[in-house]
Amino acid sequence: MFSIQNETSSWKRGCPNITVPMHSETTILYVADPMCSWCWGFAPSLKALRETTPEVQVEIVLGGLAPDTDAPMDDSMRSYVQQAWKDVAQSCQVDFNFDFWKLCQPRRSTYPSCRAVLVARTLGLESEMFHAIQQAYYQEARNPSDLEVLADVAAKLGIEREGFLAGMQATETEQALQADFQLRDELGIRSFPSLCVRHQGETKLLHSGWCSPSAMQEIWHLWNSHI
Repeated sequence: MFSIQNETSSWKRGCPNITVPMHSETTILYVADPMCSWCWGFAPSLKALRETTPEVQVEIVLGGLAPDTDAPMDDSMRSYVQQAWKDVAQSCQVDFNFDFWKLCQPRRSTYPSCRAVLVARTLGLESEMFHAIQQAYYQEARNPSDLEVLADVAAKLGIEREGFLAGMQATETEQALQADFQLRDELGIRSFPSLCVRHQGETKLLHSGWCSPSAMQEIWHLWNSHI
């Protein structure tokens, strides 16, 4: 799984209990980044979880894997990320389009894609944007670090281009990004993907790291049997 500015397969720790306003509903918090390759590998497992729990709301918390930069990836980082793609493909049985590395100028910058998800959130298209960015990046060999690519993705979702671009620059979007980062930190999450469950005023870690779709369903059923 990816950690902020790094990747590790060994980190795993519980997030602290966090007191939130009492409510009867259960909410799953999915802490992730659209440009995290392990989150792409986890997509089938998240889909299985959604299908298992259609009555439970899933909210995305943007993790922010790597901050804004215009600098191209150096050779060391390119090799590192390409190897991560190979590891995820082998472990998670998902496909990657490695033409990306020939066709694009990669940058270690995921905050723009996170902002795109936040703009879509205001329109009720958060999950759709998250998945569409993953598709563009990992399947279509397009670079979501580029604003124009994100605008193209938004347009395919029916989001008006100029309004989207304005939203990407809006103060409110940056404030929302920082709010997601603050929640990530309050949850104690440093690696993606991670799942927490908010239930009856408390938020606890459900799972951190990749797992298979069947394992994800078992994890949920085990948690659900103990509430």
